[in-house]
Amino acid sequence: MRVLGIESSCDETGVALVQARDGEPVPALLGHALYSQIAMHQAYGGVVPELASRDHIRRVLPLTRSVLDQAGAQLADLDVIAYTRGPGLAGALLVGAGVACALGAALGKPVLGIHHLEGHLLSPFLSADPPEFPFVALLVSGGHTQLMRVDGVGRYELLGETIDDAAGEAFDKSAKLLGLGYPGGPALSRLAEQGDEAAFKLPRPLLHSGDLDFSFAGLKTAVLTQVRKLGAVLDDPASPARADLAASTQAAIVDVLLRKSMAALKQTGLRRLVVAGGVGANRRLREQLDAACQRAGVRVHYPELELCTDNGAMIALAGAMRLQAGVQAPSVDYAFDVKPRWPLDEAMRAAA
Repeated sequence: MRVLGIESSCDETGVALVQARDGEPVPALLGHALYSQIAMHQAYGGVVPELASRDHIRRVLPLTRSVLDQAGAQLADLDVIAYTRGPGLAGALLVGAGVACALGAALGKPVLGIHHLEGHLLSPFLSADPPEFPFVALLVSGGHTQLMRVDGVGRYELLGETIDDAAGEAFDKSAKLLGLGYPGGPALSRLAEQGDEAAFKLPRPLLHSGDLDFSFAGLKTAVLTQVRKLGAVLDDPASPARADLAASTQAAIVDVLLRKSMAALKQTGLRRLVVAGGVGANRRLREQLDAACQRAGVRVHYPELELCTDNGAMIALAGAMRLQAGVQAPSVDYAFDVKPRWPLDEAMRAAA
């Protein structure tokens, strides 16, 4: 079974092809291609939804041809076409959904709408060190920060989530306060490598709340307070205080993610942790989690770095794994809708 995946939820256009074979628990990745719109949105300091949608239209078919060429396949070889149904930017999602359903109708092949976060959640299965069920998942993608117990495909229990800003938003908003470019999170992380993470005492919200929820809005406010105190000092790009504040901000975010993840492992009794989503590429987070999990005798798994960002491979994979597990059937009804706001637990109930 060959599944083509199309991802267009925000500012990356991703297309990939996977093949699921009987007796093999994880589908094989046959080819994938990704186009990032970062350069286009940099001039505006963030994603412009209308521009994102128009660029997806330009990119998706050339990327599809590229993927098929990589895999030595033809459109007629496809068995199912999966696409991101939500959450994300409505216009951007409509591009991927429309192309997927048009291809399905033209080829007489079924289509499958996939939850963007489930794609991230399952993406470590494409790594060189894939996990095994069950595990605790730390999902840190864009506007989402969640801890979940994962017992199998489609079997997810929410353990905790952010009540306001997500970790990715804390990175991006703090970077903007420091005058860093878009995308802010990676820029802040690079600057943090030059700074002293103990230079500023920043809060760790909800660290001792007794539950597994997150909150990063207060941290953003604390960074704003420090920026105002430092004033013109931060106007100098080479200012040590600038790097120190970036390092202290990163340390606060990483500390909360680390300690909540370890608490989730203790609460569930599970011995395996999966980290997925864009923030999962953060080097400091990986270093801290690797060390803590080694001390605790816990296995930790990550996606390959190139698959931490939004991509078509995770959508194709999630589609193939859902079909293999029998938790969702593809559709030959090519009328489609998208869900810009779509809680993962709601998606799982609908598929049950």
